[in-house]
Amino acid sequence: QVQLVESGGGLVQSGGSLRLSCVASTRTFTFSSYVVGWFRQAPGKEREFVATSTWSASSTYYADSVKGRFFIFRDSAKSTVYLQMNSLKPEDTAVYYCAADSRRGGTSANFYDYWGQGTQVTVSS
Repeated sequence: QVQLVESGGGLVQSGGSLRLSCVASTRTFTFSSYVVGWFRQAPGKEREFVATSTWSASSTYYADSVKGRFFIFRDSAKSTVYLQMNSLKPEDTAVYYCAADSRRGGTSANFYDYWGQGTQVTVSS
């Protein structure tokens, strides 16, 4: 099975920006036929939806908590999915996961078949 790999996390000051990247462990894998999404999980909290986007259509959806600040993008040439995070807040601190689904995707983590190990994002106040 394909494993996704996230990178780009780190420590950033409140109001700063980070761009997370997600690639597949298999070189032949592409996101062209998958719904992709980003989720996050903070200590003591359930994994929550952040953003999702279809590959073949320009359709995106964001959680209310990140709308207007976070943006999901795809790079077809390098089979990479990005999460651009702007105006970061301390409450954005969490482990961020990328995910892919061959069917409907959506805002529920249960719909996604492929996941990464996560990358830590810490926003200082």
